[in-house]
Amino acid sequence: MSTRGEHLVRADRGFATGGGMLARLTAPALSKLLAEIDRCLPNGGIQVILPDGTKRRLGFRARGPKAVVHLSSWLALVRLATSGSVGWYKAWTLGEWSSPDPVAVFESFSANAVPLGDIGRAKGLFRWINALAHRLRDNAPRKARQNIAAHYDLGNDFYSAWLDATMTYSSARFGSADDSLEDAQLRKVHMLLDRLDLNPGQRLLEIGCGWGTLAIEAAKRGVSVVGLTLSSEQKAWAERKIGEAGLSDWIEIRLQDYRETDEQFDAVASVEMVEAVGRRWWGAYLGSVARNLKRDGRAALQFISMDHRLFDRYARNPDFIQTYIFPGGLLLDEPDFEQLAREYGLDWQDRQGFRMDYAETLKRWRECYDQAVARGALKGFEEPFHSLWRYYLMYCEGGFRGGAIDVAQVTMMKA
Repeated sequence: MSTRGEHLVRADRGFATGGGMLARLTAPALSKLLAEIDRCLPNGGIQVILPDGTKRRLGFRARGPKAVVHLSSWLALVRLATSGSVGWYKAWTLGEWSSPDPVAVFESFSANAVPLGDIGRAKGLFRWINALAHRLRDNAPRKARQNIAAHYDLGNDFYSAWLDATMTYSSARFGSADDSLEDAQLRKVHMLLDRLDLNPGQRLLEIGCGWGTLAIEAAKRGVSVVGLTLSSEQKAWAERKIGEAGLSDWIEIRLQDYRETDEQFDAVASVEMVEAVGRRWWGAYLGSVARNLKRDGRAALQFISMDHRLFDRYARNPDFIQTYIFPGGLLLDEPDFEQLAREYGLDWQDRQGFRMDYAETLKRWRECYDQAVARGALKGFEEPFHSLWRYYLMYCEGGFRGGAIDVAQVTMMKA
């Protein structure tokens, strides 16, 4: 009998993770990879404890993140060299490497991602296998529903056990270190709504409405809202909360793809939904924003982007997140996406990034997740899933701290 979340734990079926007999035969020769990594760590450094117990310092030429990695098997480096972050995660699950602080390891990789180049990405046949497996998860309308369900339909009881009371699953914006996560999430929501300059009686379309918090806060401003989601779990939760808030006459939640909507709204909001679209569908997404937005209307977008210098390599090499966590997902290449937005008549304005707020958000989510596990709040999920989820939260936190990925809000004006 399968356990909850097992489909994500086993999501690497069809992907290459760097194992096999050939890997075992070549593993000892991979020590030279350490020299290559050493040359490509200008920021901070990594102390590696090798399988024979000897220590080796990589980098440490300038300030930056400092990490410690214990290698119990050379196969960990084989997996990293051949299957990138997918293989590195598989090595972690098999105990081939460990660290007292994995976040620092991921931060180091992120801070040095440009000079590291392809060192931590899949190569050769491994890359082609993984690219094909990812391509089969393309977010065409029918497949998009399956991809969203794989992540968001893990259950409302699952997410409510470790998210704050707003059930907001995107970066918060902290005013100070003393802010509660709930306060910081509401600050984020209202900063996004402020960009839209909405007046009472106007209509707002939210593409990717999550569990309904932004829609509720907008309705409190006297705005009617249509929220779109592909998650039946999110729709059920949002409609219950909307009813409890007495706002059912103001908000409609639709189980509908953004490509199917063709109405007129005064404004459009979308928070960290475009990462689930995929590059092939960026035009369709922006076309939906433009099509549904009145002339002179505003759209406010919160998005996660990959450093432009890294994007092409990243897009060609499905990573840990795309394999196990968000099937079909892809972060934005901001310069290309901005240019495409302009081609759809959407002027890109007032971009504000806040990646360290996301690092703090992820840290707090992980603390809450561990507390939920300790009190037995996550029924039906076994330790392999908990291990996967913690790794995911640490991996993303390190990515934001190191700077290879960013989160930002932007306003798009329709001419």
